Amino acid sequence: MPHRKTSVLILHNEPKPAGRGGAYAESEVGVLEEVQAVSQALQKLKIPHRTVAVRRFEDLPAVLAASDEPAVFNLVEGFWADDRRENLVHTVVTAFGKACTGNDSLALLLTLDKWECKTLLAAAGLPTPQGVLVRPGQSVPTRDLFEGPYIVKPVGTDASEGIDRSSIIKTRGKALAQAVRRIHDRMAQPALIEQYIEGRELNVSVISRKGELEVLPLAEIDFSAFEEGRPRIVGYEAKWLADSFEFHHTPRIIPAPLPKRLAEEVRGLAAAACRALHCFEYCRVDFRLDKAGRPYVLEVNANPDISPDAGFAAALEAAGISYKAFVKMAIDSAVKRRSQSSARSTWSKSDRRQLPTANRESTAIDIRWCRPEDRQIVLSFLSDTGFFRPDEIDIAREVLDSALAEGPNGHYQSFVADVAGETVGWICYGPTPCTMGTYDIYWIGVSPAWQGKGIGRVLTAFAEQAIRDRGGRLFVVETSGRESYTPTRRFYEALGYEVAASIPDFYGPGDPRVIFIKPAKMGR
Repeated sequence: MPHRKTSVLILHNEPKPAGRGGAYAESEVGVLEEVQAVSQALQKLKIPHRTVAVRRFEDLPAVLAASDEPAVFNLVEGFWADDRRENLVHTVVTAFGKACTGNDSLALLLTLDKWECKTLLAAAGLPTPQGVLVRPGQSVPTRDLFEGPYIVKPVGTDASEGIDRSSIIKTRGKALAQAVRRIHDRMAQPALIEQYIEGRELNVSVISRKGELEVLPLAEIDFSAFEEGRPRIVGYEAKWLADSFEFHHTPRIIPAPLPKRLAEEVRGLAAAACRALHCFEYCRVDFRLDKAGRPYVLEVNANPDISPDAGFAAALEAAGISYKAFVKMAIDSAVKRRSQSSARSTWSKSDRRQLPTANRESTAIDIRWCRPEDRQIVLSFLSDTGFFRPDEIDIAREVLDSALAEGPNGHYQSFVADVAGETVGWICYGPTPCTMGTYDIYWIGVSPAWQGKGIGRVLTAFAEQAIRDRGGRLFVVETSGRESYTPTRRFYEALGYEVAASIPDFYGPGDPRVIFIKPAKMGR
């Protein structure tokens, strides 16, 4: 836990001036309530602190370099450029050797994109409503679309931005196409068409206490004042517009009046959803119950509103946890994680092999630049998969050696994934020569003992975001079309990649080259 003299930097985004906040200015200003609440809690804890607001992602290095505080309470929810790089604040803070509260950049990255979030939830075997992604320029796939009713959401926003009563569509047809086009035109991002679950809505807050996930008392949104025909959803009006009917008629009931068995099922699903999305710090999981009482995970919010009047604070109160205690827990956890990360960097390779591998699903994944000492580990687990031919391993060795020789400024960008100090995955990507903004994901491999744990998905999501940050516009993956590569092709299809071309007999007789592509702008 932090010593009494440990100081904390409260880092938050500066809301845009009046008139420049756009259509969702109310949600942007809400961060100031969080800042005030955390500051007051730190005062009560007698922990020295100071508050700094930032407008641009590029301002972070100067702010952190000038900061003496060893811990940062991260309340950054966006930047004036609206480039969605708030997800990377945690990574920048830790790169400066400071502890940072809240979930790491990977969790924030995975949960902000509703489509990727849904894909990971489904891959983990968790119940989630059916959905389909429609990118700008695409039409609604009405032929194979599941039956309505539907809810149409922007794929890459939070705070219920872009969600209101017009988001609910009863049947396929013109109204559904208009709802999708509205997202494309107004928000310049893909639209998620999701099965609308008519029933009750639950909010489940989760905290990290002494390194373990703890599910707080369940909350239910009370829609009893809604007349027939008014969609029972918590849209933007209900959260932010104080003069709206929805704002004043969506109180929460906590604890939610649920049968004991159902409540326990929801609690278990909430914890499992957090693990699937690599959320190991405070977060919120949203559910809908259908008319038969079956729960569906809607999404996981890795950076929930923690202002005093929000649902998260209400759940803390219902659990008998003061806001001051929560703030202290968040800082303690951040300091502990930072200490463990520093210790791992000094372990030898033999130490790594002796680490326990139990409870893998609840272990955080660290992604870092590949180092020379990782070379043999990576080549060994690529060979151990039994998946690659000897000549393919030789190519991997050449790529890896080139990346190690040239470093971060070279063509090949090479990263590994560590779990509890054990290196378990590798990914390598780089710009495609003679193109503008096209990037190849050259290699991805996961240790056989860790396959099926989501390592590959996390590595891919990391590489995709890194490419976006470099201005990339298109991801390209080339793989074999032979039967043994069927799981690989399904892996990329599940992540939103589409087959763009197939070249017969490219790798050998009966072994075609299959080229997958995915646009970089999918909700960021």
